[in-house]
Amino acid sequence: MTDTVPALEALTIEQQAQLGSGADFWTTKQLGDVPSVMLTDGPHGLRKQEASSDQLSLSGSLPSTCFPPAVALSQTWDPQSVYRIGEALGNESQALDVQVLLGPGVNIKRDPRGGRNFEYFSEDPHVAGALGTAWVDGLQSTGVGASLKHFAVNNQEWDRMRVSADVDPRPLREIYLRPFQRVVENAQPWTVMCSYNRINGVHASQNSWLLTDVLRGDWSFEGIVVSDWGAVADRVAAVAAGLDLQMPGDENGDAQVVAAVHDGTLDPALVTRNAERLERFARVADASRRPETTWNVDAHHALAREVAGKGIVLLRDDQNLLPLEPVGSIAVIGEFAAKPRYQGGGSSHVHPTRVDIPLDEIRALAGDAAVEYSSGFSSATDADAAALREDAVTVASASDVAVVFLGLFERQEAEGADRPDIELPQDQLDLLEAVTAVQPRTVVVLSHGGALRLAPITAGPASIVDGSLLGQAAGGAIADVLFGVVNPSGRLTETVPERLEDTPAFTNFPGERMHVRYGEGIYVGYRWYDARDIDVTFPFGHGLSYTSFSYESLSVETVGDEFIVTVTVQNTGERAGREIVQIYASLPGSAVARAPKWLVGFGSVDLEPGQSADVTVQIPRDELGYWDEELHGWVVEAGEYSILAAASSRDIRLQSMLAVGSDPIRYRLGSESSLGEIMRDPIAGPAFEGYFAAMFEQFSAGEDVDFTPILDSSPFGRFLGSLGGAIPAGLVEDVLRRANTANGFE
Repeated sequence: MTDTVPALEALTIEQQAQLGSGADFWTTKQLGDVPSVMLTDGPHGLRKQEASSDQLSLSGSLPSTCFPPAVALSQTWDPQSVYRIGEALGNESQALDVQVLLGPGVNIKRDPRGGRNFEYFSEDPHVAGALGTAWVDGLQSTGVGASLKHFAVNNQEWDRMRVSADVDPRPLREIYLRPFQRVVENAQPWTVMCSYNRINGVHASQNSWLLTDVLRGDWSFEGIVVSDWGAVADRVAAVAAGLDLQMPGDENGDAQVVAAVHDGTLDPALVTRNAERLERFARVADASRRPETTWNVDAHHALAREVAGKGIVLLRDDQNLLPLEPVGSIAVIGEFAAKPRYQGGGSSHVHPTRVDIPLDEIRALAGDAAVEYSSGFSSATDADAAALREDAVTVASASDVAVVFLGLFERQEAEGADRPDIELPQDQLDLLEAVTAVQPRTVVVLSHGGALRLAPITAGPASIVDGSLLGQAAGGAIADVLFGVVNPSGRLTETVPERLEDTPAFTNFPGERMHVRYGEGIYVGYRWYDARDIDVTFPFGHGLSYTSFSYESLSVETVGDEFIVTVTVQNTGERAGREIVQIYASLPGSAVARAPKWLVGFGSVDLEPGQSADVTVQIPRDELGYWDEELHGWVVEAGEYSILAAASSRDIRLQSMLAVGSDPIRYRLGSESSLGEIMRDPIAGPAFEGYFAAMFEQFSAGEDVDFTPILDSSPFGRFLGSLGGAIPAGLVEDVLRRANTANGFE
């Protein structure tokens, strides 16, 4: 939001405070000539209410395209497709006179039980940041603002209005804030939505460190901060912290702000500052309205189908059963085939323009094959599971191949509640076992928003297709993949664990007594499983194709503050296909705790059979960095980094070494500094070297033990004491003063 607008007109402090809360549930106030702005739920489709905007209704919204939710969108690993979805959402928003769409959600999938994981992209901050940036760029290219959410550390639904996410500085910066940082710095969303929860004891809505120091100071955010709906606990504290807009409307909060100004507990300049931001935001949003915008329902549905197809992951196809060849008969089993599960429950629930039914779409592509259907199980609580299962077995045994739809119902994963486990329902497991016993040529199609434990089903069916939640065109997209109209190219953005007990946050989720401890630190997702060498069912980044690819060469070039990684890929199979190349970095022997490897970039290429092409990935230097808690900043450590080209986090194809120089690293020196830190300092080291030489020699002479590590970690002040005053106190103080001044410390 860089457009300039006239300075704030001479409004009273009462009027300025009124600008800081909504007129109702979905619009801001029109005050004087400051226009009103409408905000509407997203992020995978518009949820604009049919009638008034003065109530928080989760039903009765106008029809709009239900695009693939983030869980499927992320599995495309395709920023261009995400951009196109954002652009389409922007056009629908313009046509319905919506100025801000509430999305995208870039929170990290810390635990697979998280109730809103379907709205978030990944367990990995790089994936979330890259795709979130593309979504915002696409949306805002149409003149509609994004609302990046939920800022920050909003990784569970349990006690979400009060819980304190207690997280250390390194994981906070490297994992949980990193996607927000990337989107803010690269796309400048019009708004950022603060979350309900507390962060290390402080509500996000009144956290000045988060909203002002980090967001505006460190990242140079230019837009407005809006609260999640009902997230403000103390309006006065929120205004002081940097919250600009409380949603929904709150006359009591307005009055509290005015009273705080009058009694001297709130600086009026802060109220004016927020009002200026809100005026600028409102004028830019109003000037960006395009009331003449139209959109083509069929074209947007086709886009939803195309992108959904890219987000489908072929997890397993051991018998090369897919794509389905011409057969005499196909058994389609599972209630989701007739009543598809394609989106999550809660505030993001969209009233779709249409819904593709998988059973219908399979019949449309099956040619002359007879397609028989059996529900196999039912969402009805009074259903006869045994009878349904028996019918499905009869249908499967009489067919040449069975396609079994399994998954979770919407009531089992929705906003407001975390899942108690990651299991498929037992009646579905029983169904699959019975079907595969009579029909080994079985394909499983999964519908779900969060990760599932798939270990119980990997031994049975010939093929497993992960459909996650694909939006309103799910049925067509699934049929396209089953019959080879689309060659699957999706890749997982969340690890599939062997069991819940293996997951990183298992002993710390969801917390107790309003606190949840992020005890796993930086070891989230694949970082955790790799560091502990834990077996997984399917690794992060995994996905198969109907063709095969070889990685021919890898080169790494340093250009300024970027590393240019080039991988040559060849399609060695018989079908055209798309390969996603994942680039990881590793630094064995790092001076700080690191994951064995971490994702630093990715790219993709479409290839015809036999064709080769280069995939070039630009990696900013700071992707190699870590957050230094003492320096309060990012540091790139010197060393020989391994740059890995991979088809998944556990399928490394090529490796190259990259020598990287260190950022200037200077720490404040004092009596508690280690002797090694003192001696490595360019000022202090040479000044004290002569005094320490004799003692070093004394320790090392005639000994088989290497005392270097002991000396290196010895506190400087205590080491000085052992010298018996050999170094004048005045000299020590002078050297440390000069060293600290040179290092930027007063």
